[in-house]
Amino acid sequence: MHAAARPVSTIPADEFFLARQPILGRGEHLVAYELLFRAAAEHDDARLTDGASATAAVIAHASQLGLEQVVGNKLAFVNVDDVVLMSDYVRFLPPNKVILEILETVKPTEPLLARIAELKELGFTFALDDVVHHSEEVEQLLGLVDVVKIDLQGVAPEALAHLAASLRKANKKLLAEKVETQQEFRLCLELGFEYFQGYYFARPVILSGRKITPSELVILHLLELINSDADDAAIETAVKRDPLISLNLLRLVNSRAAGPEHRIESISEALVQLGRKQLRRWLQILMFAAPGSKVELNSPLLQLATTRGKLLELMSLEVYPLDVNGAERAFTVGIMSLADALFSMPMADILDNVELADDVRAALLERSGDLGAMLVVVERLEKADTGRQFTAALRKLGLTSKQVREIELAAFDWVSELVHDAA
Repeated sequence: MHAAARPVSTIPADEFFLARQPILGRGEHLVAYELLFRAAAEHDDARLTDGASATAAVIAHASQLGLEQVVGNKLAFVNVDDVVLMSDYVRFLPPNKVILEILETVKPTEPLLARIAELKELGFTFALDDVVHHSEEVEQLLGLVDVVKIDLQGVAPEALAHLAASLRKANKKLLAEKVETQQEFRLCLELGFEYFQGYYFARPVILSGRKITPSELVILHLLELINSDADDAAIETAVKRDPLISLNLLRLVNSRAAGPEHRIESISEALVQLGRKQLRRWLQILMFAAPGSKVELNSPLLQLATTRGKLLELMSLEVYPLDVNGAERAFTVGIMSLADALFSMPMADILDNVELADDVRAALLERSGDLGAMLVVVERLEKADTGRQFTAALRKLGLTSKQVREIELAAFDWVSELVHDAA
């Protein structure tokens, strides 16, 4: 450890939570994730809830984390303060996979600037976090960073254009963080921002009088048939009524087949090949595709929905290991939890069009029951909010931080494979 460094407070290796927040490019495709680490809620000591201390502890146990598993082929933004920067822990991170995000609390002392320059020589890339003014301290760090993150909630709307222009003049890429609405996203797009972080894309923009389209209704009807254990002939007939679903189904099973000699040409054979469980999953994913287009698994909304689905499924299996049907319902809750953002309709109106189990409906509308508690855990984790609601839901389910993190890593891995297979 460098002589200038203060000791890094440590969190026991298994007692932290991981939050992964998407960062989008101008075309609204995923380009990176910010990784946020939080101490387990049972630790009341302030130093353990400090994000940078948590980061240091995680970096120290980097071999446990497996960065590829968490972010796939995307980049990872990781918060660092002066303690982490001056420590040798930072060298555990792969320079080609991470962007080190210098927290706003960091003072640009000569030793620190020299250390950042040294890490840049080793191939690390830097971003400046939570910028709200083009201050003297920002100016001192500006020459060493490639990306500047502007906190939209900390900048007056009338000052944003001037701040953005001033930083772009310094030839820096701008990242807008805490983007909460489509209007904020469009404004930042006009001001030349390159990257966007925030859940604006997952917030429902309710359109008055919006109706579910015929193509969307076919998918919801098929899901109803599967949920009610309809016979194969009824499902096959429903699929054949929609040429686009038929085409997508044949495309899907043939991409999974061993080779051209095993090409599947009939809908009935395709349905047998896929099986009921995979058909339900595929239809739930197909909801997120525009009518007639290929499923775009790089869509942030679809990635968030499929990640939620898998997280809830694995959580359900952890809590009720023998309840396979319960795990299926949990997956449905996760993926349907963003249907209001997808359809631009209130959740209650969407659920009027599909028959769902009572516990699924209660979880989606009221966040009640065990499935509701699982959804609360996932929604709070996304926002790195491990406060009271999160803790209460976790206790209700009897899950530990170690179990949750292992479930997260398995879910991230599954979604990465899904994206890879569809590419």
